[in-house]
Amino acid sequence: MSDRKYRQRGYMDNDREPQRPKPQSKPPDREGPRSPRMMAFGETVKCNACGAKAPTNITLTSTCPKCNADFHTCRQCTYFDPSARFECRKPITVKIVNKNARNTCELFAPRTVVERETSSGPPTDARQAFAKLFKK
Repeated sequence: MSDRKYRQRGYMDNDREPQRPKPQSKPPDREGPRSPRMMAFGETVKCNACGAKAPTNITLTSTCPKCNADFHTCRQCTYFDPSARFECRKPITVKIVNKNARNTCELFAPRTVVERETSSGPPTDARQAFAKLFKK
């Protein structure tokens, strides 16, 4: 009789194969410029209500040109956080009830988003759009 409790193959085998290191999926860091097919990224300020691009210098009276929403609001601010105290990451003393309404907060900083710059603009006609789609 064997002194092992289970006789299945592989249970408490001492002659197991050592773990092989996993092959690296990405090549090591290389020097030089990146591929020319890499898309560019840009930082922009967008309206919280409709998503239209907004100017980077937002004043107290700035509004969205597309939907007329106020820009100087809590929801448009970088420090807006629904899970924080008074829904702001900065220490404020008074809670602002309506987060979509214009306020006079001194800590306001417009929230910027990073987006891909995918194209130079809309095509002028359908044939040009089709040709551009399958162009190499």
